[in-house]
Amino acid sequence: MTDIADAPRAAPRDRRDTKDMAAAPNYDLLAGVSLRVSVEVGSTSMTLADLLAMTEGSVIELDRAATDLLDIYANGTLIAKGEIVSVDGRYGVQIAEVVAPDRGLAGFDRRA
Repeated sequence: MTDIADAPRAAPRDRRDTKDMAAAPNYDLLAGVSLRVSVEVGSTSMTLADLLAMTEGSVIELDRAATDLLDIYANGTLIAKGEIVSVDGRYGVQIAEVVAPDRGLAGFDRRA
């Protein structure tokens, strides 16, 4: 075979027949994509004057109780809730609840 014209031709495929592709999604294609994962302990609003008045030892009160689950975001989109754990002297977050995709889209809670 020295010419592309001599190559055997594949059977023509109907592009409207995507049933096979939908049945077995190829997640390996996305496996190497990097995401920014962040965890939000809580938040608050304050004036600039209050912020400038802070000194060492000042406490900022957040809008969440210490027993509440933390929000876990991937690229700014809420994906799960979890709690802080300590493993070998380092902090981590144990996932307690994965946010359902329909719930995530309904509220579409996104952080910058």
